[in-house]
Amino acid sequence: MATASGLRVLPTLGGWSHGLGVARQSRALAVLVPCVTQVDNKSDFLGNRPHRQHPGILQLPRVSLPQALSDAAQLLLRTNSVPNMEKQVQTLTNHLWSRHVPVEPEELQRRAADLEKKLGNADSSQAEEKLRGAVLRALRKTTYHWQKLSYNERLSLVYMAARLDGGFAAVSRAFHEIRTRIPEFQPQTLMDFGSGTGSVTWAAHNTWGQSLREYMCVDSSAAMLGLAERLLKGGSESGDPFIPGVFFRQYLPVSPKVQFDVVVSAFSLSELPSKAERTEVIQNLWRKTSNFLILLENGTKAGHRLLMDARDLVLKGKEKSPLDPQPGFVFAPCPHELPCPQLTASKSLACSFSQAYHPIPFSWNKKPKEEKFSLVILARGFPRETHCWPRITQPVLKRPRHVHCHLCCPDGHMQHAVITARQHGRYKRDLYRCARVSSWGDLLPVLTQSELPPSPAQDPSEN
Repeated sequence: MATASGLRVLPTLGGWSHGLGVARQSRALAVLVPCVTQVDNKSDFLGNRPHRQHPGILQLPRVSLPQALSDAAQLLLRTNSVPNMEKQVQTLTNHLWSRHVPVEPEELQRRAADLEKKLGNADSSQAEEKLRGAVLRALRKTTYHWQKLSYNERLSLVYMAARLDGGFAAVSRAFHEIRTRIPEFQPQTLMDFGSGTGSVTWAAHNTWGQSLREYMCVDSSAAMLGLAERLLKGGSESGDPFIPGVFFRQYLPVSPKVQFDVVVSAFSLSELPSKAERTEVIQNLWRKTSNFLILLENGTKAGHRLLMDARDLVLKGKEKSPLDPQPGFVFAPCPHELPCPQLTASKSLACSFSQAYHPIPFSWNKKPKEEKFSLVILARGFPRETHCWPRITQPVLKRPRHVHCHLCCPDGHMQHAVITARQHGRYKRDLYRCARVSSWGDLLPVLTQSELPPSPAQDPSEN
């Protein structure tokens, strides 16, 4: 293996910026995947911290709803009798998780034309009518039938019982990453598009507390807005809200000058009926973002693809809009801005993460659960990281004296890294120990091949 000059990842308390330094060392860097990924076990990225607190750790312990919110949700279900609630919750959950992106009109026309060619040409008006009927029947069988959900008071309660706790857990994980990597960030304003039951407001208040002074909740459903307001008031129609400064409206603020420190769209892009409408909404949300735009969807292929489309839309349009004076960049989870390797693989996979949580203790809902979700966080107004560590994209497999980590690397490729106690155990076993305490969604403190300059002492013949 060719040697490389020692690279040093400077320790930072928040993990927001990492510096690179060069120090001459005689030993070769440890190899994760030969000739692909390398790491400097002797770097001082840990500082004085133990391995279980290395700066790439972003995991959040199992979360619980604030007691006031849990009590309010249980009170609302007791006072509003909904027949067969458990069955309705399961039906809605299955529907939301099996949802696909609506088929665009252009794609539908293309499929219809292909079916017409396949089924044969019609020579008479009667045959043409039969052909048209056959095409329509074939389309109904082969095309996903997307329907917009209309949230009335009953369905809003069912949605609250099904998704309030899981949505709170996913959003809490996204907020936790921002707070961990930029502890000095103290937002004052937040906008939640598609606010639903208001879980984003509760999670933001739970994360930043009194720092936030204004919450703007936007949802097209008046029933959802009313339910979210009752949850803030402990389940009643009157009284003081648990969180002050929360405002509700059915439409986005029109003025482009109105911006918010944090803008969130959680599980809402999948509720929009067309690509054109999603594009308009994403552009509007980005214009209203002064620091962070957080987008979350279900951890499915459909949800992940929606988020990657939104990410690419923002990144490609950053130089074109006069309303975006500060260019945006990807804050999480991607360590790069290249095409997602999960989508470009021969067999596409969803890039998703998991957050453990305690559900609302309904009669059917008492065991701890995991919320699987996809997310992308776009940022501006902050300096970019000068160095990015790979993201762990699957559960870490811990075996005797070795660890398997699946990594999304800064060069835009996926790597399966096998870290052993023998190969990576020297120099205080920093890498091996860090890998064993890391989890799905964390950053692993390694340097990939694309980040390593050639060693000045390297013999060209070695290559």
